[in-house]
Amino acid sequence: MGTQRKLFWRYFKRSRLAVGGVIIIVVIFLIAAFASLFAPYDPGKTDVSVKLRPPSSRHVLGTDQLGRDVFSRMLHGSRVSLSVGFVAVAISIVIGILVGAVAGYYSGWVDAVLMRFVDIMLCFPSFFLILTVVALLGPSILNIMVVIGVTSWMGTSRFVRAEFLSLRERDFTQAARALGVRDRRIILRHILPNALAPVFVTATLKVASAILLEAGLSFLGFGVQPPAPSWGNILTEGRTYIFDAWWLTVFPGLAILITVLSFNLVGEGLRDALDPRLRGRR
Repeated sequence: MGTQRKLFWRYFKRSRLAVGGVIIIVVIFLIAAFASLFAPYDPGKTDVSVKLRPPSSRHVLGTDQLGRDVFSRMLHGSRVSLSVGFVAVAISIVIGILVGAVAGYYSGWVDAVLMRFVDIMLCFPSFFLILTVVALLGPSILNIMVVIGVTSWMGTSRFVRAEFLSLRERDFTQAARALGVRDRRIILRHILPNALAPVFVTATLKVASAILLEAGLSFLGFGVQPPAPSWGNILTEGRTYIFDAWWLTVFPGLAILITVLSFNLVGEGLRDALDPRLRGRR
């Protein structure tokens, strides 16, 4: 195990973009964790006497239409965006692993039924399905997390199924069956740990997608509701003043861009480091 970790790190650190992505993500996490310490103002405090002020020494990223400090709202909004991304992906990964593991290990009619269900789910446009469910349930942080999670597990299930179909025929699995080991133990202790490599890559990329989805839903008014700040609704509030107060759209847009790009770069780095077929290309 130690040798595998060293080998993984040796190949991962070759990608400077991936390492840079990790550093940026760590910084964003620290900002989100200590937003209350870093924020110079209360993100919900209004002061119309300083509304729509451009960036200055007093307000680093300017103020919005209600005189709220954009920098403080951006810091607190990072918590919402990251929380939605990670919780939604956690739900998605758990469902995907469960469905993929059962389908791949038992195969036969179980596999056929589960994969046809996956195919049906893939027929629906994800964004419009999420938009419809959120509209029915009502916009809230919890609803967004759950809806994104339960509508984005299909790709993970296919990856896990493919790995299980291969690993269930390996010698170590056959030996465990011959010894009378229960199916649950074989799945959890013998096959699943060896099938998680593509899941880690998928999870990293899905976090980026979930953050984008939350921003898109907030932009359309179905996401996190004001006055709670998120990068998406800060962007939405700024579109009315796009020509008069450019900072209301530029800064949250840049935050979303940098965060999503960082997660994508880390995902690419993980894929290259975990896949032996890609290691020799760098």
